Amino acid sequence: MTTNVLILCTHNSARSVLAEGMLNHWAKKLGKDVRAFSAGSAPSGRLNPFALEALTNAGVDTQGYASKSWDAFAQDGAPPMRIVITVCDSAAAEACPFWPGSPVKVHWGYADPSNAPGGDAGKRQAFELTRQAIGYRMLQLLALPLDRLENAELQQALDGILQS
Repeated sequence: MTTNVLILCTHNSARSVLAEGMLNHWAKKLGKDVRAFSAGSAPSGRLNPFALEALTNAGVDTQGYASKSWDAFAQDGAPPMRIVITVCDSAAAEACPFWPGSPVKVHWGYADPSNAPGGDAGKRQAFELTRQAIGYRMLQLLALPLDRLENAELQQALDGILQS
């Protein structure tokens, strides 16, 4: 059974998109039955071009990615989520919708690379470093025996990834 993971950031334009891309990329490469989605509480309606560039440069297929509302994943017929990850502090502080299936929730915060100093070169570097950091955590997530962990064990394992 597919493990669905929802990754949230307020505008769903940069960090959550990087996480969606990296998790789907690594899951496919490793043959894991895991599917990532991303969304935001106040989606910007556009993807940050530096996020798309960082993913593309890493060999990640971004076709079909879009900035979307988290409401789409709280409706009837939405894929059932096993894990919900917030990647920005503001999304973590917001009151989230009710997620069907009572998924395990964890906050793995990252600084917003869109605010990096140094013009376009500084932003490119910040996006690449953020992509790498997110990618490392996604590899750790994929190393877990997701199909055998009960929710309490999964929560503890995800919290442990944050500490590493």
